[in-house]
Amino acid sequence: MQLSIVIVNYNVKDYLHLCLDSVTASIQNLDAEIIVVDNASIDGSAAMVKELFPQVILIANKDNVGFSKANNQGVAVAQGEYVCILNPDTVVGENTFNDVYAFAKAQQKPGVIGVQLVDGTGEFLPESKRNVPTLKVSLNKMIGDARHYYASHLKNDQTGKVAVLVGAFMFMPRAVYTEVGGFDERYFMYGEDIDLSYTVLQAGYTNYYLGSTAIIHFKGESTVKDKRYRKRFYGAMQLFYDKHLYKNIFQKMFVSLGLALAKTKSWVTHFRDQRIIKDHQEIKEYLLLSDNDTLASLIAQNVTKTVVTQNELTAVKSGQEILFDAQYAGYDKIIKEIITHSSSGVSYKLIPKKSTFAIGSNSSEGRGEIITFET
Repeated sequence: MQLSIVIVNYNVKDYLHLCLDSVTASIQNLDAEIIVVDNASIDGSAAMVKELFPQVILIANKDNVGFSKANNQGVAVAQGEYVCILNPDTVVGENTFNDVYAFAKAQQKPGVIGVQLVDGTGEFLPESKRNVPTLKVSLNKMIGDARHYYASHLKNDQTGKVAVLVGAFMFMPRAVYTEVGGFDERYFMYGEDIDLSYTVLQAGYTNYYLGSTAIIHFKGESTVKDKRYRKRFYGAMQLFYDKHLYKNIFQKMFVSLGLALAKTKSWVTHFRDQRIIKDHQEIKEYLLLSDNDTLASLIAQNVTKTVVTQNELTAVKSGQEILFDAQYAGYDKIIKEIITHSSSGVSYKLIPKKSTFAIGSNSSEGRGEIITFET
């Protein structure tokens, strides 16, 4: 088998539905399997997978064992030569896995391979490619200087070597994952992607960023950035520094002091990396891209809509929201269109094939929105 795709899910049923729909379309020309590890969701995620995606291998945990352990569970049963760790709030194109697989096969000692991630508005997510986050680099990022935190030596659409990839999409030989021991299960959530990327580098492999391939990462759909989040995030960074970078007692004391300051809400709120966040704007018109009359009729009962063709998308303008029917448009086309119009003030929602709901997010930091059409 060529590829195993492992998706860890926790209470994001509809995002998982959309993700699985896109992944299923993306592996049509590969000998591949999909493995979902559900961390005791209470939103019906496991039942949805069984009903709508019976071909998926489902591991239903009775408890939330965390991101690292759940991924290790998935890879333990994987049969593919390569594995891809994928978040449930992502959308891949029909050619995504073909392109990344071909790139991986062409490299001599590939480690982790990542792709270009964009948010639900088409804006590039800089965490797609990063450098090793030393304490100095991390503290500079917190005060607004992220020049050395992200891998800025590569343009967003370029391909090249990087140190750290993001856990939303990590493609690698399964043998490499196994050799380094997979994710360190001391990381419950956050930091494990940095740790794995760095561990793979230390084992003599090369990590790559493949900027020619883009996917959507709605980002944060299952994450609330509260006090518990900050505790886990900075606790993960403490573990990474202790494990890999800072060994003597003086270094550890300095690191602990820096992280203690970072944990305080006032510090993080004041000095965090400022990124443009697009607020939910007032939608003046909904544009449905579809040739499905039944879907058009169904949507018409819920919102004002106009059915458009792909050629008409060039004239979209601020205040409009495009509803993409994946059955008609295809995921590669949808991702390309969203990126193309990322600065137009238009918002977007995606309708998975043969479904009656749409998903979208107008912010890199927001939790997104789901519209269910009444039948």
